[in-house]
This record gives sequence, structure tokens and C-alpha cells, in this order.
Amino acid sequence: MSQNRSEQMVNRLRNLQAAAPDIEASAVVSVDGLIIASALPQESEEDRVSAMSAAMLSLGERIAGELGRGGLEQVYIKGDGGFIVLTSVGAEAVLTVLARQEAKLGLIFLEMRRAAEDLVKLVG
Repeated sequence: MSQNRSEQMVNRLRNLQAAAPDIEASAVVSVDGLIIASALPQESEEDRVSAMSAAMLSLGERIAGELGRGGLEQVYIKGDGGFIVLTSVGAEAVLTVLARQEAKLGLIFLEMRRAAEDLVKLVG
């Protein structure tokens, strides 16, 4: 039995988390702030994650453009409890990842880039 796009995206997110075990959660969010697919913990508020992800991506794009840094590649946030990394998935979505404090960011960035390349085919 074939999977629908949403199931394929969730599976890709789970594969992302398996490839980089320091990723605690991930989601694909529309630029409008709606969840497209997620592998978030049960206690996460999907609506809040999606709205904030879309807002951060939009703000990051504006800052990069206004300050002459070219097209936005990533938004990276470091907090006391870990990292939040956002990257574009085509023009219509963003991949959001929550990673542990001790995460190897090089691996996270690599796996996110690979996942975004796969996800862009499913989002469109």
C-alpha cells in the first residue's frame, strides 16, 4: 500500500531524527504557519511551533536581504537547553529542528540539508 504525502513527510522526519540522534523533534511548516508534517513530542504545541517557525523564517529572510547577506539559508537559535534550526524547504515551507545542547551541529546541518532536498519534492 502506498503512503500519502503527509505520511511520507513524517517518515522522512523520523529518518532525519534517526540519522542525527541529537535531534529531539522536527516539523515541516508552511510559510503561513501551519503544520504540514511533524515528529514532535506529544507535549509540544504544534500550533505554537508552526507559527513561531514561520515568523522566524520570514524575519530571517528579511534581515538577510536588508543587510545584503543574500538569500537565507538557515536560522539558528541557541538557548540554554539546546538549539532550534530552521531551513527553507522550497518557497512554501520550512523545516524546523530542535536539537540537544550537546548536538554535533555539522551533522545536524548536513542531515537537514538532505532532508530538505527530499521534502521539497513532497511539499510541492
